[in-house]
Amino acid sequence: MRVAVRYYSKTGNTKKLADTVAKEAGVQALTVDEPLKEDIDVLFLASSVYGSGVSNDVKKFIGNIDVKVGEIVNISSAAIIESTYAQVKKIAEKNGLKMSEQEYHCRGKFTLMHKGRPNADDLQNLSKFTKSYLNK
Repeated sequence: MRVAVRYYSKTGNTKKLADTVAKEAGVQALTVDEPLKEDIDVLFLASSVYGSGVSNDVKKFIGNIDVKVGEIVNISSAAIIESTYAQVKKIAEKNGLKMSEQEYHCRGKFTLMHKGRPNADDLQNLSKFTKSYLNK
């Protein structure tokens, strides 16, 4: 299975998530500044909510995908909303890309909210999620 991991992170929270997925998948986590260069079966896309939406960098990355992607698996952290899934799915489908129904989301630290998140338990749960997804 050909797998890629891309992420956008301002604070480092989402990078932790992307690095965890990449380790389990045996690939390198790269920022969304790095375009996909070959067809892949699975794109783990890690993002967060800044303000009230997904970063424009994530939107631009999805819009510029010009290789075949089997499906996108959403990985997210956010302090307030439940997930970036709906926002990412809308953008992906607008660009003809399929979203997996499976996703991983955890709380992310924002100012004094959710201090220490994502924590070791979040990362361990993400590791289990990734293994399970890749072994399905």
